Amino acid sequence: MTRAYIGLGSNLDNPRDQVLEAFRELAQEEGIRLLARSSLYLSEPMGPQDQPEYINAVAAIETPLEPLVLLEILQAIEKKHARKRECHWGPRTLDLDLLLYGDERILHPDLTVPHPGIAERSFVLLPLREIAPGLSIEGLGSVDELLEKLGNPVLEVVRDV
Repeated sequence: MTRAYIGLGSNLDNPRDQVLEAFRELAQEEGIRLLARSSLYLSEPMGPQDQPEYINAVAAIETPLEPLVLLEILQAIEKKHARKRECHWGPRTLDLDLLLYGDERILHPDLTVPHPGIAERSFVLLPLREIAPGLSIEGLGSVDELLEKLGNPVLEVVRDV
């Protein structure tokens, strides 16, 4: 079994509900055991600024699945949420990213782990620190150190009930 972390994000079609439903779907997938889920965080879009704010979160899972099989499941969940890949960093109903897969470093045409932008994204690091305090990312440092490099950002936590 491998512990992995999944980043979730949405800014279309009721983003809060999109992310909460994705947590439920992850928990129901065969071969995935949901260990923890972070709060929901409100963040500005990374790409074009003429789009709504995002709701972001992180899930900790345990799985016997190989990384590329897990990626296929994540993409199938995105597809159920009508995810369209129209422009880089554009608006989306649901985005699921495999952030970390154990301590593995993966360089594959379809998957890079740790996620390439993890060290620069407060909307990933803050929820990751919430559910995995003290976590260190191989080759990058601890989540706390990475957040310190970003100036210890603060994001609004959104009620999920």
